[in-house]
Amino acid sequence: MKYMIMMHTGQDATEGIMNWSQQDVKRHIEFQHDFDRELREGGEMVFNEGLTFPDQARIVRHDGKGAPAVTDGPFPEAKEFLIGFWIVDCAGPERAYEIAAKASSAPGKDGQPLGIPIEVRPIVGPPQADA
Repeated sequence: MKYMIMMHTGQDATEGIMNWSQQDVKRHIEFQHDFDRELREGGEMVFNEGLTFPDQARIVRHDGKGAPAVTDGPFPEAKEFLIGFWIVDCAGPERAYEIAAKASSAPGKDGQPLGIPIEVRPIVGPPQADA
């Protein structure tokens, strides 16, 4: 079964990685590389990426004429935003929860585990076509 495992971070970048020491950032990145390698070697990694901060996001809508209407907001009011994700293919929800818990344990400031909430969602795939 495939799952999307999502890592969120707070809106205030001064409390996050942008305010960590170089050693803390290095430790965090090394953890992420090792974690990703473990998932690849275990055959569970499908795809993963980190995302930019929300200031680089854009909202796109159909303008009624076929061209995209692109704006830099408004964004929903939220205290957290998606910063990265993994798509994994694993045996079941318990394993997906184990993977999410490990992602939550990534080291942060002063090497302390972040302990941030990690969202886990099953991927259902496209709707079945009528036979």
